Amino acid sequence: MTNCDLPELVDLERIIEAGGSHLDASVICQVRKDDRLFPVYAITLGNPDPKVPAIGFFGGVHGLERIGAEVVIAYLQSLVMRLQWDSMLHQQLASVRLVFMPIVNPGGVWQGTRANPNGVDLMRNAPLDALERVPYLIGGQRISARLPWYRGPLNSPMEAESQALCQVVEAELLSRNFSIALDCHSGFGIHDRIWFPYAHTAQPIQHLPEIHALKEIFDQTNSNHRYIFEPQSRQYLAHGDLWDYLYQRANALPARNFLPLTLEMGSWMWVKKNPRQIFSRHGMFNPLIEHRQQRVLRRHMTWLDFLTRATCSHERWIPTGQSRVQQQARAMEHWYGEIHR
Repeated sequence: MTNCDLPELVDLERIIEAGGSHLDASVICQVRKDDRLFPVYAITLGNPDPKVPAIGFFGGVHGLERIGAEVVIAYLQSLVMRLQWDSMLHQQLASVRLVFMPIVNPGGVWQGTRANPNGVDLMRNAPLDALERVPYLIGGQRISARLPWYRGPLNSPMEAESQALCQVVEAELLSRNFSIALDCHSGFGIHDRIWFPYAHTAQPIQHLPEIHALKEIFDQTNSNHRYIFEPQSRQYLAHGDLWDYLYQRANALPARNFLPLTLEMGSWMWVKKNPRQIFSRHGMFNPLIEHRQQRVLRRHMTWLDFLTRATCSHERWIPTGQSRVQQQARAMEHWYGEIHR
């Protein structure tokens, strides 16, 4: 157990203890900040058979965006509590593997920074350069760790936290024929968005029909949702995106369907409802009022649970043959119509 009083880590370790033998928890790496040592946990549950599909939930990649870690922790806690009485959940877990890394960047969470303790933005840290022009600084820079969006030194290894995330994804998700990843962030706009690759190019991804099919079944079963589904490139391009990097690694493997998604919670609405938050560094990225935070946590549980069910039942909705061709056409028109006309 950790030797610090970081609230999110304390909550996570309490959940791990409550989960007992149902969970397999391991420390993938440890991160030092001053005299404190922070563990980076990976927690798994469900069927370990590599033939079953898997889904991973990730949070706390940017330390300032604590709500992302809290959403993932809340979902894990819900599952652990349900394991005590929910027989249908036990049946579901026989057909799926669940992976959690709720606090990828505990040092950044501790010091309240987007970057890790070395000043590196983990989502600009992969060895992958954008193919088109990126916005100055925000797209990733190597000028100085004192400036935001620092990628790290050129040709240096990825940061320990980035390597830990990649290690877990490659071992638990890319080893299977079908997997989904959801990375929870906040801080962009007034709407909640579901982003998918690419971030390093405006070109569409190979699995665009699968992404569109996933969006369709979510629309059909949750008609009143307010998520905006879109490629991240629709908003901006960036160097070093970890999910682009891992997606390309998956595509180099035979018969892999890996769908990496990002939940980008629209934090500007929280500031609009409580303008005083703008004077708090945390207020730009997190709902500071307790009842609003609880509402955010409740709202996103539906999305996380849907993804688990969709992963478990992927063979029922993944398009094939002519259906895949039609999904590709609808997806191109929906997301890239203006570009490719």
